[in-house]
Amino acid sequence: MTLTEQLGPRLKRVRSGSLLLGPAFVAAIAYVDPGNVASNVSAGAQFGYLLVWVILAANAMAGLVQYLSAKLGLVTGQSLPENLRDRMPRAARLGFWVQAEAVAIATDLAEVIGGAIALNLLFDLPLLLGGVITGVVSMVLLVVQDRRGQRPFERVVTGLLGIIAVGFLASVFVQPPPAADVAAGLLPRFAGPESVLIAAAMLGATVMPHAVYLHSGLARDRHGRVGADRRSRLLRITRLDVGLAMLLAGAVNLAMVLLAATNLQGRADVHSIAAAHTAIGNALGPVVALLFAIGLLASGLASTSVGAYAGAMIMQGLLRKRIPLLLRRVITLLPAIVVLALGVDPSRALVVSQVVLSFGIPFALVPLVRLTSDRTLMGAAANHRVTTTLAWAIAAVIIMLNAALIYLTFAG
Repeated sequence: MTLTEQLGPRLKRVRSGSLLLGPAFVAAIAYVDPGNVASNVSAGAQFGYLLVWVILAANAMAGLVQYLSAKLGLVTGQSLPENLRDRMPRAARLGFWVQAEAVAIATDLAEVIGGAIALNLLFDLPLLLGGVITGVVSMVLLVVQDRRGQRPFERVVTGLLGIIAVGFLASVFVQPPPAADVAAGLLPRFAGPESVLIAAAMLGATVMPHAVYLHSGLARDRHGRVGADRRSRLLRITRLDVGLAMLLAGAVNLAMVLLAATNLQGRADVHSIAAAHTAIGNALGPVVALLFAIGLLASGLASTSVGAYAGAMIMQGLLRKRIPLLLRRVITLLPAIVVLALGVDPSRALVVSQVVLSFGIPFALVPLVRLTSDRTLMGAAANHRVTTTLAWAIAAVIIMLNAALIYLTFAG
């Protein structure tokens, strides 16, 4: 038997498995959106390497949450919103949908503003015009999904994720951070209330409600409800999909913190993304600053289209109502355009959007853990006791930190 004949079946299995990868990379866009840029750069600029551990912890938490979301869609053949619809009375469903829509609008606000800031940095466009262009390009991406289907949309979004990675990882290679300082940042600790506020913002920008809702629907649409014979293999591939996507997203988020900690720490003039871009250009040169702006632009474009897609999935799942995706895109885009037209400080708007997102996190996490632990619903795929305990602990930590974010934001 030749080597080709021996390796042929294995290569075929690897190829067929790789074709099943993708949904987690779409969901991972939520973990590298402009809200992450703002919170991670602020963390590095204000506290250096102190909060490196937050990125690693948040990424590990997000990985488990996203896997549970995908597992729910695979096993039940329904998204998380659809599962909730079947278990909630009409009034509760409507209330749940209202908060989910508020979260979707807040998400869109951060992402459109991020795209507008990037276009301003790259082409000196007014923020309002940049917001409109970001919205229009996101509509084009949604047309790809609406007319070509999920897989071409996944490929486009994954390509944008690659651009984001190059944009933010470049600085780490140009000027590597001191290994001893990075290692010291792995020790969990805070340095006063402001560091707790920033850590909560970093976590709130990482574990995002719409990504939890979306991933269950992506898994459902990709595979439908699967039988026990295929379920084991698909769950293994899903774990790989989530692991690779979270590894990439975590590396990008870590690079943002290290970039700021290495080059911007202690600088009083770094009070916004635009100021950080200028400081990066001064410290590392125009090429790295250009890549930073391109990464931010790709982040805004990809994340706002993924957010609109998630919003449509939430509405359809909870209410069985469907409006044209492009019309929905226009409706959810309006608040961001209004904010930009009124001249509101974009950095402040990003912070406020993260606070609004914090309110929505318990509504996504608590039902997810409860449903995936339900043996009647999930059968043999129900969470192991250890997984359930860990998931509840993660949900509790995330909810407490986001409660701290809300309190410290308004108390300050």
